[in-house]
Amino acid sequence: MKRKSKQPAVSAIPASGYVDWLQALSRRYRQSQIKAAIAVNSEMLRFYFSLGADIVRMEKDQPWGSGFLKRLSSDLRKAMPDANCFSENNLIYMRCFFELYSPFLPTPQVVGKSSVRIAPQPVGKIPEKPTPQLVAVDGSRSDDSNLARDIFLVPWGHHRFIIDKFRTNPEAALFYVRQTVANGWSRSVLLNFLDTKLHERQGKALTNFASRLPESESDLAQEVTKDPYSFDFIALTPRYHEKELKDALLANVERFLLELGQGFMLVGREYRLQIGAKEKFADLLFFHMNLNRYVVVEVKTTEFESEHLGQLGLYVSAVNHLLKKPSHEPTIGLLICKTKDNTMVKWALESTRQPVGVSEYRISDSLPSEIASDLPSIAEIESSLPAVSPAPKPKRKRKS
Repeated sequence: MKRKSKQPAVSAIPASGYVDWLQALSRRYRQSQIKAAIAVNSEMLRFYFSLGADIVRMEKDQPWGSGFLKRLSSDLRKAMPDANCFSENNLIYMRCFFELYSPFLPTPQVVGKSSVRIAPQPVGKIPEKPTPQLVAVDGSRSDDSNLARDIFLVPWGHHRFIIDKFRTNPEAALFYVRQTVANGWSRSVLLNFLDTKLHERQGKALTNFASRLPESESDLAQEVTKDPYSFDFIALTPRYHEKELKDALLANVERFLLELGQGFMLVGREYRLQIGAKEKFADLLFFHMNLNRYVVVEVKTTEFESEHLGQLGLYVSAVNHLLKKPSHEPTIGLLICKTKDNTMVKWALESTRQPVGVSEYRISDSLPSEIASDLPSIAEIESSLPAVSPAPKPKRKRKS
């Protein structure tokens, strides 16, 4: 009788490299899942854009009346009951999606009952209509070939929030599209920057970068600044001091770094700099990964004074001497103060040799008006309290 050969046990598999191989397989699988999700999202957004174009044309060319989208929504949901994207409200967003970005993307054309995309222009053929050139929020112009890719990478939920804010402002909308793709913003992070109007603050600090840094570096350095910085994520009493502000910023360091922007890495607070025989302490020292340079940040809870730039310039110079490596770019400084006179700042910047910038910060110190109006005043609270008579004094015992 033949004996059955035993199957090798799993434990008999050589351990050498096996665990690493499993981990590599796991990473490859997760990457493929992410790529598949991105591809599905991109194709769905292209469909939404195409359907938005169809809706715009049909509303323009046919007397469908005001109930067209409601009827279309009902018919699409009957035809495709498994799809949950054809609500009347979502169809309105698709129309807005097309109208917002159509100046910068190839427009689908309706042929019979189907939608076909216009083929790209053959090489060397001059288009009848030049593609509109995008004007960024900072006034610069860009012919970004990756624009379509960025638009179709952003999740639909993000697009709906952007459309709500900038339905007729494609330049601002595209700013948030690019920032979302570049920084991987979640929906809540996007909402925060929409509420704080990042597109109006990005790159707006008063600086001397253009005259103190090479042209190839000055624009990048300028772009990482903001004015004003929004510190609404912290709560302070009206008469706070600098230490309280710095403590609050570092107690909320994740939100603080998010407000500063991508690339900032905190090196230390009250960073000790040995300058000759004296010790000096920089408020906050960062290293910016994208700029490959240190950034010294000084925070002042007072109005800007020219003396502040002298102090900051000294710290910038010290970091260059003590910490900067040959592979690093020169250090820059950023002064964030409560208020500033722009003329004084501009003249003060001309007088310093170090590349520095000046911004304001803001902290929300009051409740929204719609909430505050519903709250009772102190007088109203006091009048509603029942009158309390004073407690009787305890009687003294007579001595016998």
